[in-house]
Amino acid sequence: MPTRQKFDHELEDLRLKILTLGKMAEQQIALAVNSLMNQDLELANSIVVKDLELNDLRADIEETCILLIATQQPFARDLRKLVAGFKISIYLERMGDLAVDLAKVSIRIGQEKLIKPLVDIPRMSGIVQEMIRIGLKAYVDEDCGAAAEMSLMDDEIDKIYSGVFGELKSIMMENPNNVTQANYLLFASRFLERLGDYCTNIAEEIVYICNGKRMDLNE
Repeated sequence: MPTRQKFDHELEDLRLKILTLGKMAEQQIALAVNSLMNQDLELANSIVVKDLELNDLRADIEETCILLIATQQPFARDLRKLVAGFKISIYLERMGDLAVDLAKVSIRIGQEKLIKPLVDIPRMSGIVQEMIRIGLKAYVDEDCGAAAEMSLMDDEIDKIYSGVFGELKSIMMENPNNVTQANYLLFASRFLERLGDYCTNIAEEIVYICNGKRMDLNE
C-alpha cells in the first residue's frame, strides 16, 4: 500500500475511534441523567463501571496519535488533524468523567424524595447531547461553520444553569432541611454546564483543523 494511502487509512481509523468515544460519552451523559430522574441506583453504578472503557479507548487514541506523528512526520493540515484529534479525545474522556460525577449525584441522593421536579437538568442534558452529535458530524466533515454555530448553543445551557442556581438557592433559604439535596442538584447542573464548555472546546479544535487558527468560541 502506498505511503499516503496507508496514512489516510490510519487517519480514518483514528477518526472512527474518536467517533466511537464521542458516542459513548453521549450515551453515558444520557444514562446518568436518566438515573437521576428515575433514581435508578443500579443504572448509576453501571455508568461508573462503564467509564473504564472510555478511559481505555482514550488511551488507545493517544497512542495512535503519538505513533502517527513519530512515524509519519506529518505537517500542515495532517498534523493539525492529529493534534486536534488527540485533544478532542481528552475532552470526550473528561465528559465521560462528568457523566460519572452525575451518576454519583444519583447515588448520593438515593431514594430520598426529590425536592423539586427535575425539568431543567434534562433540558441541559438534551442540549449537550445535541451539541455532541453536531460536533462529531462537524469533525468528520471538517465543517468549521457548523462547529462555530454549535458552540453558540452553550449560551442556552449557561442561561438555564443561571436559572437553576437561583431557584435552588431560594429553596435552601426557605427550608434548611433541603440544603444537602439542593447542593447535590447544584453540582449536577454545574456538571452539565461544564459539559457545554467542553463541547465548545471541541468546536475550537474543529476550527483549528480547518484553518490552523486558535479561536476562543467561549467569548
